[in-house]
Amino acid sequence: MIIIFAISAFIILEAMALYSLSLQLLAKLCKNKTAKKNTFSENDAKLPMVTLLIVAHNEENVILEKLQNVIALDYPKEKFQICVASDNSTDATNEIVETFMSEHSSESIMLHKTAEHKGKTNAQNEAQKLCKCDILVMTDANAILAKDAVKELVFSFVEPDIAYVAGRLCISNSSENEVAGNENTYWDADLKMRLIESNLRTITAGNGALYACRNEMYHDFSPIESHDSSMPLYYALKGYRALFNPDAKAYEKAGEVVEDEWKRKVRMNRRILQSIVPSIAVFNPVKQGLFSYFYFGHRTCRYLLWISHLLLLLSSGFLCTKHFFFMMAFIGQIAFYFLALIKQLFSIENRYLNLIHYYCVTILAQWCGVYRILTGKTKPVWEKAESTRS
Repeated sequence: MIIIFAISAFIILEAMALYSLSLQLLAKLCKNKTAKKNTFSENDAKLPMVTLLIVAHNEENVILEKLQNVIALDYPKEKFQICVASDNSTDATNEIVETFMSEHSSESIMLHKTAEHKGKTNAQNEAQKLCKCDILVMTDANAILAKDAVKELVFSFVEPDIAYVAGRLCISNSSENEVAGNENTYWDADLKMRLIESNLRTITAGNGALYACRNEMYHDFSPIESHDSSMPLYYALKGYRALFNPDAKAYEKAGEVVEDEWKRKVRMNRRILQSIVPSIAVFNPVKQGLFSYFYFGHRTCRYLLWISHLLLLLSSGFLCTKHFFFMMAFIGQIAFYFLALIKQLFSIENRYLNLIHYYCVTILAQWCGVYRILTGKTKPVWEKAESTRS
C-alpha cells in the first residue's frame, strides 16, 4: 500500500507540477534554443501552395463569419485555396457555403460533402484527397484566425524534418465567465510547456483550432482518433518533428457553462486508455531523445490521473491508522473533494474553489471516457458546445 501510495502521488505531482518545473529548468539550461522561421517574400517562388481545410457539421451559425475571415487572410491568393468539408450537414451550412462561393467567384473555394456523418477526422481524410498543395492548414469552423496566422504556420516549416506545426488557440471569452476563465488558466500553463517542448525537440499534442502539416505526409487516421493528439505522436515515431508557433493565432470561445466543457472533456478522453502507452517505442530515449520524457510527463501521467487519484485515496485511507502523515493525506483529499462538491451544490464564487471544481470535473471526465471505452460507447462524432457558437 505504501508503494501504491508513493507511485500514485508521484504521477499526480509529475503531471500537475514537477513536469512543468523540470521543463523550466531545461529551458534555462538551453536558453538560446528557439525554433527558427523562414522569411519568404510575397512574390517568392518558394512560397508553398496552401489549402485551408475547414470541417463543418451543422455550423450555420458561424460558417459565414468563418469564410469572411479566411478570405481576408494575409497570404497570396494565387497560392491559397479554401476547402470546406461538410460532415453530412443537415442544416443550412451547405447552402451558405455555396452562396458564398457564387458571390466570391474570384476566390478558390471548394465544398466537399461527406455521404455519412462520421466525424471530423473522417471528413478531413476524405477532403485531403482533393487538396493539391504543399501545406495543408486545418481549422475549426468556429475559430477566427489572425490575419497572418497561415503565413506564420507556413514560415515554421524551416527544415524537411518538420512535419506538423500547431498554432496558438486564444480563448476569446476568458474574462466573461468562470468556466471559460478556468479553461484559460489551464490552457495558458499548457501552452508555456508546449513552447519549451517545441524549442527543445517536438510537442506531444496540438489543438484543433489551427494547425498544419505537409500534405505529402498526411496520414489517414481512424475516425475515432483526433489529429490533436495523434498527429504529433505519429510524426515523432516516424522521426519527424511537430512544432508550436505561438505567433500563429486563432481565437475561439470556451464553453460558457460546465455542461459544455464537460462534453468537450469527455470527448477528449475517448481514447485515453490507448494513449497512456500508445507504443513502447515512445519510451525509447535512445531513438526519441527528450520526446520520451515529454510524452511521459505531459501525456502518460495526465492520462493516469483518474486511476491515480482513486488509488491515492484508497491507499491513504488504508494507511491512515499507521502513521499521522497518511492520516493527513487522507483528510486532505476528502477536504479537497468536499470543496468541489460545495462549489457544485451552491455555486459559490471563489477563485480557488473554481479551480478545485474545474480540476475535479476534469478527472471525472477521464473516468467517463474510460467507462465509454470499456462499454463500447465511444463514437467518432459528438455534440458541439453550443455556447461556443453563440
